[in-house]
Amino acid sequence: MSIVGIDLGTTYSAIATLDDRGRPYTLPNRDGDLLTPSAVYLTGHGEAVVGQPALDVMMEHPDQVATLIKRKMGLPEYGRTVSEQQHRPETLAAVILRKLVQDAEAQIGPVKQAVITVPAYFDDSRRKATMDAGKIAGLDVIDILDEPSAAALAYTIQTAATGAIPEGAPKTVIVYDLGGGTFDVTLVQLSKKKFRVLGIEGDVRLGGKDWDDRLANHVADQFQQQFGSNPREDDQSMALLHAAVERAKRTLSKVENATVTCVHAGQRMSVPVTRELFENLTRDLLIRTRLTTQQVVASAGLTWDRIDKVLMVGGSTHMPMTARMLREVTGRDVDRSLAVSEVVARGAAAHAGIVASKLANAAPLAAGSAIADIVEVSVNAHSLGVEIRQGEEKLNNKLILKNTQLPAATSRVYYTNKDGQTKVRVRILQGEANQSAACIPIGDCWIDGLQEGMVKGAPVQVRCGVAANGRIEVMALDMTSGKMAKAEIHRTGGLDDAAIQRESTWLMGLKIQ
Repeated sequence: MSIVGIDLGTTYSAIATLDDRGRPYTLPNRDGDLLTPSAVYLTGHGEAVVGQPALDVMMEHPDQVATLIKRKMGLPEYGRTVSEQQHRPETLAAVILRKLVQDAEAQIGPVKQAVITVPAYFDDSRRKATMDAGKIAGLDVIDILDEPSAAALAYTIQTAATGAIPEGAPKTVIVYDLGGGTFDVTLVQLSKKKFRVLGIEGDVRLGGKDWDDRLANHVADQFQQQFGSNPREDDQSMALLHAAVERAKRTLSKVENATVTCVHAGQRMSVPVTRELFENLTRDLLIRTRLTTQQVVASAGLTWDRIDKVLMVGGSTHMPMTARMLREVTGRDVDRSLAVSEVVARGAAAHAGIVASKLANAAPLAAGSAIADIVEVSVNAHSLGVEIRQGEEKLNNKLILKNTQLPAATSRVYYTNKDGQTKVRVRILQGEANQSAACIPIGDCWIDGLQEGMVKGAPVQVRCGVAANGRIEVMALDMTSGKMAKAEIHRTGGLDDAAIQRESTWLMGLKIQ
């Protein structure tokens, strides 16, 4: 059985594994491409087509194709029907995962264990949804890993052999990760056999898609002024326009001029676009990434002279404006030595090898393996807290602060508010705000089985923890009896085991191409 690392991306996905020396490499799909578009075409006849053919179908039948699925992770529904059926984001993501694994198995044999990457700024509900997608796809998801951490791990392995990161001389590195739908910036300290995350900032609603939308709206405005009809009112017209915009964006990364053609209501218009115009249309988006980058350095108590290297990750960093902005902010050239669209999957494969080697009955890594003895240290992207009342206000009582080294756990004592209470509800939150309404509600933790006959004000100790992969765990102690109580988080969304099995059964009956 082979193990793999999977970069489940907003616009493109990739899968990687390890060679016999523990070095990660990317596996091509059936068409020979290292990247697979994250698009799913459901035919309505028990078949699904994933990748570029799905994007091609979207030009004619946008209602039959799902894209940008990653942006919907953690929500109860994808948001619209696909081939006249409602689907959960986890299930659509599982179709992509199944396709990646299916193509990989044709080259390396059966695959069961996998590590799947997530944006560093994903909260618990989105992380659970990603793990559930892997389960629906029939995978044993042995871990999830933050995307910038995966890139840093791949970089560590890539440079260790060259001596670029000497033993005992750690380097402080910024990983600027601008993907198709999400943005993360992570501060990492690297040495030859260890990487330690120092801080994380990000935005799960900012990515290359937002740059595309700005240009698409500009062209649609031009078209509407010329012909009096709005292409934004027709799904097929917008599917064609977005495809043209993405091509133009790629062209503008190489040359100064491009043309975007819009076809709608029997009319056709070609709009010339310069790189300068594109950059002006999206200047505020770039500023958002700049401010986030500055924030992560300031939060760590560092200055730019303490930063040794700036790594760029994610397909959207091909836009020249990103490298130029980072040079202005950091005062140094960016490092482009990584294959920016493949490095996350490779780092995930390396992490999969490290995790798998620690499982029961696993064979130890060979001494010469590229991943032997590597130590990984991460931090949490969001503070973890519980909701408390102070008078009429509901507040966020923070237990584990943002950027705390993981795994981490802490305990607080809470008190029953009436006689004879046998269970306690604790609302779990993620976020930095003091007001609970401004935080991300993870779910209600019900603590059941408290000793009968307890009086009002009886103490219950609640232990909240964040695992190394960012998932939240809760335990409780009935301090009156001294016994552990049952503590279970009832999340605001997500799938239970029965629902995962149901979705998996549907998926396994699907023919995926």
